Amino acid sequence: MSLENAPDEVKLAVDLIMLLEEHAIAPETVLKALAIVQRDFENKINAAEA
Repeated sequence: MSLENAPDEVKLAVDLIMLLEEHAIAPETVLKALAIVQRDFENKINAAEA
């Protein structure tokens, strides 16, 4: 499967991985930041459902 035909979430994931790797951010820092991002977006989903 080419990236061109991949689902949007796969395209975004690839872009994020490239960005994080280009900036040589430590994996532990990335995971902590992603947990914060996940909570933020889960809160946005919950707020939209309320």
